[in-house]
Amino acid sequence: MGGSPLRILVVGAGIAGLAVARALRLAGFRPDVTEKLPPTELADTGLYLPGNAARALRRLDLDGPVRPLGQVIHRQRFLDAAGAPLCEVDLDALWAAVGECRALPRAELHRVLLTGAGGAVRHGAEVSTVEPGPGRVAVGFTDGTSGEYDLVIGADGPRSAVRTLAALGGPPRPAGQVVYRGVVRGGPRIADWTALLGQRSGFLLVPIGAGRLYCYADEAGTVPPADPLARLRELFAGYGGPVPEVLAALDQVHVGITEEVELGRWFHGRVLLVGDAAHATAPTLSQGAAMALEDAVVLAESLKAAGSVEAALLAYESRRRPRTRWVRDRTRDRNRTRDVPPALRDPLLRGRGGRIFQEHYRLLVDPL
Repeated sequence: MGGSPLRILVVGAGIAGLAVARALRLAGFRPDVTEKLPPTELADTGLYLPGNAARALRRLDLDGPVRPLGQVIHRQRFLDAAGAPLCEVDLDALWAAVGECRALPRAELHRVLLTGAGGAVRHGAEVSTVEPGPGRVAVGFTDGTSGEYDLVIGADGPRSAVRTLAALGGPPRPAGQVVYRGVVRGGPRIADWTALLGQRSGFLLVPIGAGRLYCYADEAGTVPPADPLARLRELFAGYGGPVPEVLAALDQVHVGITEEVELGRWFHGRVLLVGDAAHATAPTLSQGAAMALEDAVVLAESLKAAGSVEAALLAYESRRRPRTRWVRDRTRDRNRTRDVPPALRDPLLRGRGGRIFQEHYRLLVDPL
């Protein structure tokens, strides 16, 4: 169906939606992209992209615009709460045949994807109804407008309205962590992805270029605190290594909870879910953006190769489910280690941690 005049609507202009729009344009389609939020600047947070994300960006012909951004990450280092080494992963070796790992501001990747998707997004267009019918989907918007499409793609995140309206599933379920995100400028010099592991909590630092550090911290729980910065400083006051200097430099953090989406099916008629709308997990493996980018590549390939929309959606889900299931299961495996007391966990990680953490990505090294 490549180059066919299909009317396609992509709902959501985040990483998943813009990546899908880019992939579809490369395949000869011309999707409409809508976003319920106004075109405001994104929150000041970072993003770590493992090697499989770099491979997907190459397939989207966006590796060139991304290459000058952020910083290439060569190694993951795991420390205990005091800052003593536990284990490390050689990222260059792990992803050698796939792509380099990179960390960058989330807003910079978003701008690259927006340009790649053609730049045309209808903002303030919130979907109010989605009605799949024979060979088409009727969509209504809260401003009173409506339209009919051959395919509607819900790329509107873990709390997807499209998922609910198309009867594909309800709200996400909490995955069990409260998360804190922020960016530090002028903090300690750190070259590697560096995580300090405590008791049911962790503190991650990743350089994202220009002397900036992306800070991601979490603790067990499902209710964000009223004062996130105060809670962050209280929670990690006893940590060593670079954490005290980072806590002193942080002046703003964004707080939220981790969420999971697990569905029996990803499409209903000609309504399809992609990215976090279909398979959100906690960000433990840093695979949210990577899975969305891979989704985009595979969906465009499926639509171009299949003889019908229905056949394409079936082929797409069949290809993507094993990888997203792997990410979900490995994420749950790693999250379970939070409940292991450091006195038991840390000796294990010092002996075999590098091999254990590397194994979590084994399937993702394979081709899409």
